[in-house]
Amino acid sequence: MAGAEHNMETAAGQRVYLWLAALFVTSLLMANVIGVKLFLFKVNLSGLQFDIEHTAGMLPFPLTFVLTDLLNEYYGKRGARRVVYLAFAMAALAFVFIAAARALPILEGDGIATQEAFENIFGSSAAMYVCSIAAFLVGSQLDIVIFGVFKRLTGGRMVWLRATGSTVVSQLFDSFIITILFFMVALPVVSDAPPKELGWVVQVALTGYILKFVIAVALTPVIYAGRWAMREWFGLVPAVEGLAP
Repeated sequence: MAGAEHNMETAAGQRVYLWLAALFVTSLLMANVIGVKLFLFKVNLSGLQFDIEHTAGMLPFPLTFVLTDLLNEYYGKRGARRVVYLAFAMAALAFVFIAAARALPILEGDGIATQEAFENIFGSSAAMYVCSIAAFLVGSQLDIVIFGVFKRLTGGRMVWLRATGSTVVSQLFDSFIITILFFMVALPVVSDAPPKELGWVVQVALTGYILKFVIAVALTPVIYAGRWAMREWFGLVPAVEGLAP
């Protein structure tokens, strides 16, 4: 824990931790809010045609990959989990605010959003929050544990392996948990829509997972750039917890 303790004791380390936590919480909240929208890309690669379907929550999600790994790398499991629990608490608070806003009486008038329009967005968004939090807790805890295992097994070397490996495994669970819970359990409860067919749900989950896998690999240079910035700009050193056999 020497490196993590050193980083938390320095003014630069505390500032970096605050910014990483703020970015992490913001990314999670925005993923939940905009995740109610689905997008469709039709891909044609040399005659191979396929559709990419997923939620717009995919946009801010890649940033959480980088942030989780940097937090784990420089502030240890305890520092990373602290941010995870903070993000969970803020997501829960946002859920309360959304529920309160939905319960307020609507002001009718031209150019003003109707209650139905508000419910179409934030009713589903509230359900997405609950499902996302459940998937987030499972995925983030797995990511932290697996990251530490790879770091210990490699003696702190091969950053790409622990960064990519932890994301690949944890996001498999995250993708399926949130997709199944939202489209087969939560959405039918908050709307009149029937549960989505299992085949479609699996397709969306796999598509999301493949996207996250590709992004995790593509972001590997960003992890190295982040480590360089931590060292050169802020004088931080990696946490050494778990490196001893």
